[in-house]
Amino acid sequence: MGSKLDLPDLLDVQVSSFTDFLQENIHPESRSERGLEAIFRSVFPIEDTHGNYMLEYVSYMIGKPRYTIEECLDRGVTFAVPIKVKLILHATEEGAEAQQYSKHIEQEIFFGNIPYMTDRGSFIINGAERAIVSQIQRSPGVFFEQTEHPNGTRLYSARLIPFRGSWLDFATDIYDVIHVLIDRRRKFPVTLLLRAMGYNTNAEILQAFDVIRELRLADNVGLKDYYDSPLPVDVVNPETGEVFMEAGEKLSREKVRDLKHQGIKGVWVIKDQGDLKFDLMANTLSKDKSGDTAEALKIFYTEMRGGEPPNLDMADKFLFRLFFDPKKYDLGEVGRYRMNKKFGIDVPMEQRVLTKDDLIMTINYLIEMRKGERGTDDIDHLGNRRVRTVGEQIGNQFSVALTRMARTIKERMNVRDTENLTPQDLINSRIVTSVINSFFGTNQLLQFM
Repeated sequence: MGSKLDLPDLLDVQVSSFTDFLQENIHPESRSERGLEAIFRSVFPIEDTHGNYMLEYVSYMIGKPRYTIEECLDRGVTFAVPIKVKLILHATEEGAEAQQYSKHIEQEIFFGNIPYMTDRGSFIINGAERAIVSQIQRSPGVFFEQTEHPNGTRLYSARLIPFRGSWLDFATDIYDVIHVLIDRRRKFPVTLLLRAMGYNTNAEILQAFDVIRELRLADNVGLKDYYDSPLPVDVVNPETGEVFMEAGEKLSREKVRDLKHQGIKGVWVIKDQGDLKFDLMANTLSKDKSGDTAEALKIFYTEMRGGEPPNLDMADKFLFRLFFDPKKYDLGEVGRYRMNKKFGIDVPMEQRVLTKDDLIMTINYLIEMRKGERGTDDIDHLGNRRVRTVGEQIGNQFSVALTRMARTIKERMNVRDTENLTPQDLINSRIVTSVINSFFGTNQLLQFM
């Protein structure tokens, strides 16, 4: 009864988070790719549209505060440290080919001041002591829910939340069609997204869900079991594109004889007649207006951007940036871990963008819920939540600021004189200062102490 329990360091979460974010006392070459280091590497290098310039990030350095904590409290100023960033500008000679860089200018540039955490886990902002409150939010990963339509039909949905990037919502409707919503604003049949990602034909999509199989027409015994069964996809001459039988037509002895005569070697058949998984996918395909990957990409781009893509390559790059570009999309370690655990897979933790298999498994799980084989997730359970600490919150502001700065840098690269351009000419540190000051001045999670 007389034993004592040592109190934990209650400030450790805040202080450790800020320390990990800055990695101040770690040599630049030894810093791991997290916090501020990861943000710089996600934004840089920055290139202009013509391939004449490339601005490369090397390292950053944290300076010493100008005033002590006591002086900041007395003077009514912010306790902050300066950040300097070493950058290299690579440039081409006039008339040289794109990206054939021959000039290299290295400079260390002032990027602004960042409020610095005290030993108490607080910040001194304009002479007032403030603390950033950690935020509990939904964890990255995939979550499954069930709702009820006013007519009594049960509807099933899945939400795929990344650490950074566009949200994906999958949902069934009362007609057993599966839709996908991107950032909760644009809705498509899910097969259109799959087709845009490379599943070119209906057969390829249905194959991915293991609901059809190919039968060789020479297999007379196996074919008999599928007589009077509707075909899942068109039977097409691969050379001419001529359709011999349309999806939904029933197979028969006469049809098989005609197909053999036309030189067709095999047909796709439904594995299990009456399988709800096939019905869901077939219903969804019937609402999909695209016929191949190229058409799906164009429709996807037009719906998302509100205009026709200049070319197919532009539409493809747009889709890539949304879900497959590590600079734009990141599941995070937590998100990838939760995806692996949910689906019983072992994708490397370094694979933090989406894969086609991620989408197929998410849709499969949703279908299994519709079939009554899977349960829903408790969204309010703390196991499905995470703590957003001070380092991550400040990091998000830096990411916003550097993304804005990158746009300004590209604009300046396109208009400045090749002979005189330096890294200093491209950097506008006021962008970073403005975003950080706005966060520390107006954010609701900052509390006076």
